[in-house]
Amino acid sequence: MNLTKKKELAKKTLKVGKDRIAFVDARLDEIKEAITRQDILDLVNEGAIIVKPVKGRLKKTKKKSRSVGNIRKKPNVRKKTYVILVRKQRSYVAELKRQKEITNEEFKMLRRKIRNKDFRNKAHLREYSQEMKK
Repeated sequence: MNLTKKKELAKKTLKVGKDRIAFVDARLDEIKEAITRQDILDLVNEGAIIVKPVKGRLKKTKKKSRSVGNIRKKPNVRKKTYVILVRKQRSYVAELKRQKEITNEEFKMLRRKIRNKDFRNKAHLREYSQEMKK
């Protein structure tokens, strides 16, 4: 007995998917005789047609995102550490120039190397400048 058209009619009438509609095997002759939507509704009320519950995951409703407004963001920590390191090294190089331990060209070269982060720390820079003097 082919009841695909009846299932289609029940699907449209009850506004559910065809997989959620189940026919009771004992009352298939009554379902076969149903022609109108009202017949389908009556069979649902009598219990000949059963609508299965939804299976699977429910879709979550997305929360509305709130605007953050005017937030003053703190500078990057990496940038802060870079600034601290570079200031130490530049002041050290400026002191060497003031004491005339290095020439103007050496000063410029060291400043360039400081900017390129060639030195890990002030001690590394001091070691390099002492080797440069030799």
